[in-house]
Amino acid sequence: MRVLPSERLIPGNSEGAPLPDNHSELPPVIRRTEFVTFALAGLLLIAVVAVLYIGRAFFLPVVMAFVTGTMLSPAATFLEKRKVPRGLAAALIVIAVTVVAGFVVALIAAPVMEWSSRLPELGAQLKDKLHVFDRPLALWRELQTMVGGSEELPSFQMPKFEWVQPTLEFLSPTFTEFLLFFVTLILFIASWRDLRRAMIMTFSDHDARLRTLRILNEIEVHLGNYLLTVTVINIGVGVAAGLVCALTGMPNPAGLGALAATLNFIPIIGPVAMFTVLVVVGLVAFPTIGGGLMAALAFGGITFLEGHFVTPTIIGRHLALNALAVLLALAFWTWLWGPMGAFLSSPFLIVALILKEHLLPTDSPQLPQA
Repeated sequence: MRVLPSERLIPGNSEGAPLPDNHSELPPVIRRTEFVTFALAGLLLIAVVAVLYIGRAFFLPVVMAFVTGTMLSPAATFLEKRKVPRGLAAALIVIAVTVVAGFVVALIAAPVMEWSSRLPELGAQLKDKLHVFDRPLALWRELQTMVGGSEELPSFQMPKFEWVQPTLEFLSPTFTEFLLFFVTLILFIASWRDLRRAMIMTFSDHDARLRTLRILNEIEVHLGNYLLTVTVINIGVGVAAGLVCALTGMPNPAGLGALAATLNFIPIIGPVAMFTVLVVVGLVAFPTIGGGLMAALAFGGITFLEGHFVTPTIIGRHLALNALAVLLALAFWTWLWGPMGAFLSSPFLIVALILKEHLLPTDSPQLPQA
């Protein structure tokens, strides 16, 4: 016999009274409709992630162009107020950004090409320098023998370098992706004002239009401020890293400084990668390990000050990002879209925070305080 929801018995009720019709008086149970809703939402999320992963060759340059275009839109608006046509302003901004990026790539490319052609030789030199750790390894082997572990300790082996070229091919976008990115970026900046108007006029309700206008304005302002602030901070980090490399006698300090500024656009991963590069270059270029670690340790101090004091003080005043959320977003988008995904992780968090503030205001129902 089928029991209707209104005829279910309340636990502990011996009289068999039906459940009340008022939902506020129902026991805290998850109804089947809610479970189906959660399941469908989870399946939809999995499907979206799968599509973004499989179609990264299309979605990555397009989304990258949308985010970068939103960041650069205030500059186009500034030029438009100076009587520069919007389309021409978009082309000038993209050309200027391309020239700056090409200059930075030129600074980095020369030493990278030189060092990549000498990888086997540099690997042998680095292995010779690391023989200083033979005695600590021997002591560790003796300690393992004393506690009953294995007497054999694998000898130190330099990693093979066959992975370098496939990795660069994976990280480097194709010409088609570059072309799609630049064309989409120019068209997005040129038509951003019309796109804004179209998104706002999609809603018929006045309050919904006003809310959409405020969301778009805040996203544009915050992303533009984020790009400007982070760029200035990273230029400072690059200049400081270049000066440190020059003072410590590192080879090609200008290229290393440009590399430090570029990698610092990627949170957490970029500074760690730059520290590793400085360690390897220092160990190869200097006769002693202490001399080779000077530049890396100084760069570690610079990034510590920048990450714990400079950036939180400047960006934190405008938009505070939770450290755990930044780390999880960085890990997810790096796994999904590689280095470009890592660059987009913080802008995505900023957009999500703005949407939360407008779509889930503080006067909405909240959890009780503990």
